[in-house]
Amino acid sequence: MSAVGLIVEYNPLHNGHVHHYTRAKEITGAEHSVAVLSGPFLQRGEPGIVSKFARAEMALAMGADLVIELPVSYAVQPAEWFAYGGVALLHATGVVDSLCFGTESGSLDLLLPVSRLLADESPELQERISIHLREGMNYPAAYSRAAAAAAGIGGSEEELLQMLQKPNHTLGLHYLIALHRLKSAIRPFTIPRIHAGYHDEMPSHSAIASATAVRRMLLTQDLDAAAPYLPESTLRILSREFREGRGPVTWESFRGPLMHLLLTSSAQELETLHEVTEGLENRLKRALYALKQPTTEALLAALKTKRYTHTKLQRMLTHILLRHNKAEMSPAILAAGPGYIRVLGFSRAGQGLLKTMKKTAALPVLVKPTSFDHPQLELDLRASAAYANVYPAPDVRQMFRDYFEAPIRRFD
Repeated sequence: MSAVGLIVEYNPLHNGHVHHYTRAKEITGAEHSVAVLSGPFLQRGEPGIVSKFARAEMALAMGADLVIELPVSYAVQPAEWFAYGGVALLHATGVVDSLCFGTESGSLDLLLPVSRLLADESPELQERISIHLREGMNYPAAYSRAAAAAAGIGGSEEELLQMLQKPNHTLGLHYLIALHRLKSAIRPFTIPRIHAGYHDEMPSHSAIASATAVRRMLLTQDLDAAAPYLPESTLRILSREFREGRGPVTWESFRGPLMHLLLTSSAQELETLHEVTEGLENRLKRALYALKQPTTEALLAALKTKRYTHTKLQRMLTHILLRHNKAEMSPAILAAGPGYIRVLGFSRAGQGLLKTMKKTAALPVLVKPTSFDHPQLELDLRASAAYANVYPAPDVRQMFRDYFEAPIRRFD
């Protein structure tokens, strides 16, 4: 039995994701697939446009055999910890033997040797990062430049630097670093992105667009505008979720709860929360006084500087919204890895994988999460409740769906 691992967000699942899934199974020769899916909040600090349950359903409809949840502790993090959490879960299943991810180049020729050098972050690398941060660079840029300089091999430093300016190369590098740190036997593969760049806001192809462009169409136009870029199953699920008042969810959906927390918290209280660093608690308070409109986008615009990326600020606001303190998100805690494997859904073949995993998994496999006690799981349950609380007509069963419902089964 062979299985390929995919680390995904599916926000929402579109035709480009179907291409990735199909090619991943082709190039790895895997019989089965396991998707690690971010929960209600995503890597760039955004809420999913629909719930994790709806996005897991999309994955199963596409053909994924097993969908497991990436804990919010790792899902809303910079590339290093997002990648580490996802890879650690796949490694812990004991049934995944390959990992396939998309990159702009579709090649591991440069990333693989560099990942080996960077797997043990040297004091030299950390010092280079610190120097570039003091020069005013944001963290992604500082890391890319420091990594290129520290790992420059065979005169390829400039080539590596150019590669690491692209988000999928950076994420791919961290997947590879995680595999090395875990001493995992999982084999890495990559395929090139096609027809759409990571941040492209407008489609340039008749059938494939970036998730950013698809969300833009969904939010500014309608489902019909996005339909050419979505599988029929995704379209059907989105239509149902929107019709029943469970989306589209955006940052503005959380304006009320977020503003309440910011207005009623002191700067000292904010400073204890994850990613509120380097005096950002004071900048937050000053920005609130100057807002012309109390919207999340206006707040992000007021906070934005060359030093702090939009993504960094969104993640910070997510951690404030969910009250994630620095202690529970410390590097030492995150380095210990996820504490469980939470099952969101499975196919008939996935049911067989689950049976095998009960023998091979290095972590508890949770089908009924409320029967298990773990600090990361508590954060997941709180995040799901907070997400569903902003639906136009909040439903207690949706807020506590983790407690009430079994994993999604797709046996057709």
